[in-house]
Amino acid sequence: MKIYSRLAWFAGLAGLLLSAASAVSAADGNSALTAPPPGFSALFNGRDLTGWWGVSTEDPRKWSALPPEEFAKKHAASLVDIAQHWRVENGELVNDGKGLFLTSEKQFRDYELRLEYRTVAQADSGIYLKGCPQVQIWDFTKEGGKWKLGADKGSGGLWNNRAGTPGKDPLVLADKPFGEWNDVRVIQCGSRTWVWLNSKLVVDGAILENYFDKTRKLPIPPAGPIQLQTHGGEIRWRNVFVRELNAAEANQQLRGADPQGFAPIFNGRDFTGWAGPVENYDVVEGAICCKPAKGGTIYTKEEYGDFVARLEFKLPPAGNNGLAIRYPGSGDTAYVGLCELQVLDDTAAKYGKLDVRQFHGSAYGMVAAHRGYLRPVGEWNYQEVTVKGSTIKVELNGTVILDCDLSTVTEYLAGKAHPGKTRTSGSFGFAGHNDPVMFRQIAIKRL
Repeated sequence: MKIYSRLAWFAGLAGLLLSAASAVSAADGNSALTAPPPGFSALFNGRDLTGWWGVSTEDPRKWSALPPEEFAKKHAASLVDIAQHWRVENGELVNDGKGLFLTSEKQFRDYELRLEYRTVAQADSGIYLKGCPQVQIWDFTKEGGKWKLGADKGSGGLWNNRAGTPGKDPLVLADKPFGEWNDVRVIQCGSRTWVWLNSKLVVDGAILENYFDKTRKLPIPPAGPIQLQTHGGEIRWRNVFVRELNAAEANQQLRGADPQGFAPIFNGRDFTGWAGPVENYDVVEGAICCKPAKGGTIYTKEEYGDFVARLEFKLPPAGNNGLAIRYPGSGDTAYVGLCELQVLDDTAAKYGKLDVRQFHGSAYGMVAAHRGYLRPVGEWNYQEVTVKGSTIKVELNGTVILDCDLSTVTEYLAGKAHPGKTRTSGSFGFAGHNDPVMFRQIAIKRL
């Protein structure tokens, strides 16, 4: 988290240095800038490069972890490079095709980005999201010489995703001819990414893979900067606007409007269809809530084999609960069910020394999930769980934090075996542990 305060501290220095270096001519009355749409703010002020610094194609996790002194040197050196290759002209950001990529000081988590760009023949560029490449921008013509790389399909795709994965290639060719301005709209919630180019949907909720992890197992960071990449020719940018999404907006974007075969398993009023110690739980504003100092596993009367579950949950400070997967109806679901998927405020100091297989999203005691993707305590999180055979995938707030095959697990927390991990069917439920954790919008699709 230290990168946020550090970048904020340097923002003032960046503004002073870059204001002096920028060629500003927007004051002549010919500015191409328009007012931000309602709810948006201008990431580029149309006058100078305040709020920006420079980074190349570098793992944001590495540069954000630099000691303060090293980061200060890197940041200051980048401003010198940016001043050599970037300028402001008539309210437009202009790059000569060289140098570091313009990088926002501000970090973003769930957001909507809008901007316009205009480039030249044979140029190659892109938009890095959370510091990771990239929404591709390039010469889509045969004369550009990159059809063998996929340029014939046009711009807007997540080009650094692996071949054949969703989002790698744009859904339609949407580029405008050279000399015209192209309009880009991006929505990103976690790793899930939507891209519209010139009002045409070219990426539909695909996961932006982490280019900096060649195994593609480590997700992109929870938050990061917007970067305007360029190489190979002049590119111009204007009207760079951003709107941060609140939890409700992000959850709705992730859930989508189409139920796609999902059936509710909780009616929002009572525990019809549920069994177990339901007296230890309340229904509060349409959500299941474990009573304080109470708990136990409540579960659906119906059983499920392979399925996808969708739900929202809200944690109190240090809250602890779990998702019972293929639960047999009695016993400790962490061991007698296929697994218990941990639901935990793992930011709480009291949990600082837990085994990594006990943090949120983990298959308890068996496989650790990636951390850092929970929303702040008190906000609603959106989670999807996919169970197929012995495999489990957990997607939290748009980022896959667990993707494992339990049949391959041979080492367990405290050496305690999990005999239930071979179960092929069972109930879905909640394993309360004395904290008022809340669940709502619970639906399952059988596979």
